[in-house]
Amino acid sequence: MGAADDLIENLTFDELRIDQRAQASRTLTMADIQAFALVSGDVNPAHVDTEYAEGTRFHGVIAHGMWAGALISSLLGTEFPGPGTIYLSQDLHFHRPVRVGDTLTVVATVRAKDAATRHVTLACEVLNQHGEAVVTGQALVKAPAAKVVRPRVAMPTLHLFDPEARLAAWVQQLATGPQRGAAVPCAVVHPCDETSLRGALEAAAHGLIVPRLLGPAARLQALAQALGLSLDGVAIDDMPHSHAAAAQAAELAARGEVAMLMKGSLHTDELMHAVVSEPRLRTGRRLSHVFRFEVPTYDRPLLVTDAAINIAPTLMDKADIVRNAIDLARALGVARPNVAVLSAVEVVTPRLQSTLDAAALCKMADRGQISGAVLDGPLAFDNAISAEAARMKGIASPVSGVVDILVVPDLESGNMLAKQLDYLAGAASCGVVLGARVPIALTSRADSAASRLASAALAALVAWRAGDTTATGTPPAAPEHGA
Repeated sequence: MGAADDLIENLTFDELRIDQRAQASRTLTMADIQAFALVSGDVNPAHVDTEYAEGTRFHGVIAHGMWAGALISSLLGTEFPGPGTIYLSQDLHFHRPVRVGDTLTVVATVRAKDAATRHVTLACEVLNQHGEAVVTGQALVKAPAAKVVRPRVAMPTLHLFDPEARLAAWVQQLATGPQRGAAVPCAVVHPCDETSLRGALEAAAHGLIVPRLLGPAARLQALAQALGLSLDGVAIDDMPHSHAAAAQAAELAARGEVAMLMKGSLHTDELMHAVVSEPRLRTGRRLSHVFRFEVPTYDRPLLVTDAAINIAPTLMDKADIVRNAIDLARALGVARPNVAVLSAVEVVTPRLQSTLDAAALCKMADRGQISGAVLDGPLAFDNAISAEAARMKGIASPVSGVVDILVVPDLESGNMLAKQLDYLAGAASCGVVLGARVPIALTSRADSAASRLASAALAALVAWRAGDTTATGTPPAAPEHGA
């Protein structure tokens, strides 16, 4: 093993001396509090509910008292005396709260030894970064008689991840950050269920959009009343059904009265048919959908395209799909996104059209037909996401393990990948359609209000980037082909 950190070693009863001491330090994180709550079952809101904790005398979340006690146990069990120690008793006195960011130092000092029983009494104290006592007490242990030197066991990594909380934090950052623009005039198309109506109103409350609801007015009013939501000051275009609402949305966008659209409780093809049927909304680009995912085991937001619009895209369709995704990644602050063009294998073979398309897209990037990103492909999913998987297969790729955008071969593979990330990987998602003159916040009818809010934020960001977030009567400019 070599390094001392790779071994765990105890001190026997005979090696311990009166006034001998040991110490260890740990900085408290919110993940520590959440993990302790999960393991112990102690979900006292003073520890896990930020809103409640702000109203207590501590004015914020504090750690469980026994978290500091567990640090004492950790020191005694692993180092001082270490393996073979039997805990007999412990008294603790709690003096100060511990907050996220506090660094605690645990100090254990030998005060008494009993050779007949191998009992050792230790004074224990836990100090914060200011040297103030947080916890004090006394422990009685039976010290080990035999020397133990063992390899330190490698523990599994504990991932604590609340995808919707992370998505909400991104929305909040966007709504209050420097890239925020004016609230975007938005046609919300047929928001006739709870999640679509609530998502639109929450987007308005965050200052992201100025909603204009298109749907049966009486039905919308009744739904809002049943949910305890207010529609005061919200414009409503009374549309008899979803087809009419979709057509009205396309007309409003074409006239420049709204700068983005937001899907409600209607089928995607209803809304998209209305958009593609309106010539004034067309640009030089193919329309495509981009998912933005927060994935627990991936260290950055991940864009997946196209999993919702283009069923079997051609090479030139894919070129536009890539360009749209690059534009979105750059709007999200990624200066030069890494793009992996996916297939089932990582070698070019005529038997798989997706490998030929991937190779062609990369060559188009080399020649400047697609710009602003680093492209590589064909890559299988594992080689794109994991640098280690790529290394084991002998693949040298500039994007492996640091991918920002995954380009899927077709809608079926993309849709399955997206739903697997949502339902099996615990990811949180939002989505937007690009390539028309206005962005379209597009979600599944099964998506939560939080996902719809985030999708509105994504579309609003695109509208801000386009520089047209006011009702001017002029449609926003089309994206440049190949930009």
